[in-house]
Amino acid sequence: MTSTDLAAAFAHAFGAPPSSAGPVHVVRAPGRVNLIGEHIDYCGLPVFPMALRQSVRIAFQPRSERETRLVNRDSRFAPSAFVMSESIPPAPAGDWGNYARAAARALAERFPDLRGVDALVDSDLPIAAGLSSSSALVVAMALALMHANGVTVPSLELMELLGRGERYVGTAGGGMDQAIILGARAGCASRIDFHPLRLTPTAVPADWQFLVAWSLVPAEKSGAARQAYNERTHECDEARRLVAMRLGQRDDITYPALLAAASVEQLLELAGARATLSGVLSRRFRHVVTEGTRVRQAEAAMAAQDLAAFGQLLDASHQSLRDDYEVSHPELDRLVELAREAGAAGARLTGAGFGGSIVGLCRAERAPEVRDALRDRFYAPRGAAGDVERYLFRAEPSAGAEVLTPGASPG
Repeated sequence: MTSTDLAAAFAHAFGAPPSSAGPVHVVRAPGRVNLIGEHIDYCGLPVFPMALRQSVRIAFQPRSERETRLVNRDSRFAPSAFVMSESIPPAPAGDWGNYARAAARALAERFPDLRGVDALVDSDLPIAAGLSSSSALVVAMALALMHANGVTVPSLELMELLGRGERYVGTAGGGMDQAIILGARAGCASRIDFHPLRLTPTAVPADWQFLVAWSLVPAEKSGAARQAYNERTHECDEARRLVAMRLGQRDDITYPALLAAASVEQLLELAGARATLSGVLSRRFRHVVTEGTRVRQAEAAMAAQDLAAFGQLLDASHQSLRDDYEVSHPELDRLVELAREAGAAGARLTGAGFGGSIVGLCRAERAPEVRDALRDRFYAPRGAAGDVERYLFRAEPSAGAEVLTPGASPG
C-alpha cells in the first residue's frame, strides 16, 4: 500500500479533518531479523541484525489537544485512545495499544507538552513472529508524535530512549530492536554495540539470500512466555555475578568486561565447575559467551563472503539456543531441519524464541528449492500452503524508519 492509499484510508477512519490540522503524513518503521547474537543484547554484548522490507506504517495527523486516538486496519485490534502525559496508565496486559503508549510516555518524559495525534496503523509484518512488529510500532509511533510536534531527538539518543521506554509493556529486553529499526542501512546487516551504542554496517553479499519462515507458533511476549523471557535475563545476570567472583573480579563487572578479562575457554571452565554455577546457570552462561563470539565471527564471514562459515555459525547458534538457552520449539527445530535438508547453508531460530520464526541462509540460486521444500514439507501438512507468502519470504536488507512523503511507496 502506498502512502497515498494509507492517507486515503486514514480519511475514511477519522473523517474530514479541520483545515488547521495540516496534511496527513505517513511514517514507516521496518521489522527486523536478527541474523545472529540472540538473547545477548540485554547482556550488553554485540548483535548482528538487519531491517526488513516488511514494516509497520502509521498515517497520522496532529491534534490540537493532548489526546491520541489509534485505529488499526487489522480488525482484530480494537481502537485505542490515551492522553499524552509522563504517567500514561497502561491498557490491560497484552493490549496492542500499550506499545503506542510506551512510545508516547517515553517522549512525554522528555517533552512534557506534546500534543496528541490521530493515527491509523497498518502492517505487513507477521504478528508475534519474532520479527519485532511490537518495537516497529513503538518506533513508528514515536516518529509520528515527534513529527507532529516539531521536536527532534538525536538518532542514537532516540534508540536508547525507546529501548528503555518499551520496558513499559513489562518485557526486560535489550536495545537491539529499536537501534536497528531506526539505524539500518539498505543492503546491509549491522553489528550493534552497546555502552556506548553504535552501529557498524556490513554489506550483504549480492548472491546471498536470507529466508524467514514463521513456525505458525506465536512468539507472544506475554503471560508464561514473558515470565520465561524475563527469567533468562535474571539467570544471565546471576551467572555473570558468580563467575566474576570466582575470577576475582567485582560482581558488577559487565559481560563485555568479563570477556576482556579472560578467554572464552577460561570462562567456560570456571562456569562448568559445580562450585561456581548450577547446571541451568552454567548452560545460560555458556550460550551468552559463545553467542557473543559467534557475532564477531559471523560479521567477519559476511565481509569475506564466506557463506559456508556463516551457515555453520547459524547452525551452532540454533543448537545453543535449543540446548543451553532452552528457548526453541519443536516446530522451529523442524523448520531448521527442513531448510538444511533442502540446501540451506545454515538456519536458526530468530527473535526471543518460544515460537516465532527461523532465518536460513542459502545461495540466491538455491532459494527456490528451499522455499519449495518448506512449503511442501512444513506448511502444506499444516494446511497453510495456500497463504505461504505471509509466512515464508525473502529477507531483504532494508533501510531504517522514516517519515514518507505522501505519494511514495513505503519500504
